Amino acid sequence: MKIVIAGGGKVGSVLCAELTSQKHDVMLIETNETIFDQLMSRYDLSGVIGNAASYEIQQEVGINKTDIFIAVTDTDEINIIASILAKSLGARYTVARVRNPEYSQHAHEVSESLGIDLMINPEQEAAKTISHMIKFPTVVHAQKFMSSDVELLEVVVKADSPLENVTMADFKDKFGDLLVCAIVRSDQVIVPNANDTLKAGDRIDVLGSQNDIYKFYQQIRTERHRLKSVMIIGGGRLTYYLLNYLREFHLDIKVIEWKEEAAEQLSAAFPEVEVILGDSTEQELLLQEGVGNYDVFVSLLGIDEENIMASLFAQQQGVSKVITKVNREALFSLFKNFGLDTIITPKRLIANSILRFVRSLGNPSVSYLEELYRLSDNQAELIQFKVNNSSKVLNTPLEQLNLKDNTLIAYILRDHKTIIPSGQDRLEVGDHVIIMTNAATMDDIDDILR
Repeated sequence: MKIVIAGGGKVGSVLCAELTSQKHDVMLIETNETIFDQLMSRYDLSGVIGNAASYEIQQEVGINKTDIFIAVTDTDEINIIASILAKSLGARYTVARVRNPEYSQHAHEVSESLGIDLMINPEQEAAKTISHMIKFPTVVHAQKFMSSDVELLEVVVKADSPLENVTMADFKDKFGDLLVCAIVRSDQVIVPNANDTLKAGDRIDVLGSQNDIYKFYQQIRTERHRLKSVMIIGGGRLTYYLLNYLREFHLDIKVIEWKEEAAEQLSAAFPEVEVILGDSTEQELLLQEGVGNYDVFVSLLGIDEENIMASLFAQQQGVSKVITKVNREALFSLFKNFGLDTIITPKRLIANSILRFVRSLGNPSVSYLEELYRLSDNQAELIQFKVNNSSKVLNTPLEQLNLKDNTLIAYILRDHKTIIPSGQDRLEVGDHVIIMTNAATMDDIDDILR
């Protein structure tokens, strides 16, 4: 497909890397000549320097022959205007990143009325993910499949925990109707079979219905008291969205923000939250505000290094759950050495949302890609397809399908029922199927076959 990306910043650069690696014809529109030259030299793409909301620039990139136009500049209004213009000039699909809460609160209505096919908000997506992490504080990551009752938990196997030395053959008997779809051991992703045994230090991705996942969590959780308090440092847009999601949890929440205007706005919007004006990078202030007495610490400052240092300090003070925002993925390796394993990367979340949309347009006559989640530092994917009547995988016992290596049919969702399939099960038209794979170019259910 021909894809035009407007904006070469954090999200734009990730999209350039991912989409060119998948052999799409990618063009970039960027106003900053230095950023433009860097991306041109790094990836196999073409483009122009200029304003994406300009009629002349869009004509120059051949917008009338474009399959997908993606606007991810730093300015909401440019993204919206550029997307409207691109659609009017002939682009088949348009995607716009919109961060302002005033727009995002009515994203669906706005996108429909303006002809934008997908409006996305990185801070809102990140806030939703963080709220889920707080809901399951013992786990590293939690994710709900939005169109079903299925949830995914990423868990670290601790020494002497109920998970250590459990074989996959015994896992169901011990923990219920769940599936371990991936084991990460020594930076390698293993698609487990019945003979594999969990070891201390493993990271495992567990898939199951909402009820079964909750029961599993109760069996493995390390904290036995209900979470009551959260300290958040940084009072930007992400914090605004997060506080909205946390309202239903009825927690004691404290936010520390150094900009007076931002602190006042948060205090006015969330009168039930204690907002402190101060520099949260000062350890003395964190001690003064009782950081060690909080159950969860969330670091949402704008600078990665400050987030890392604040999170390490909170961990040293005994906070049991520390969540850290990091934008530069090159820093991820540091977390393994420091013991910080719950991290959030807004640009990666939003890039994955856009990639899911792009790949959902691949082959709708065979299946429709409904959801896509990256696992294990992007080494594997969980993909949900809806199967149509022309698929090659229909009405054949799963044990007879010639599947690609490291590919697993994890779940079947049929008539509002969840099925962990056996070799005798068959896929039917209308099934929603969750696949675990390390093949990064699986856009269709038939791609599971050799």
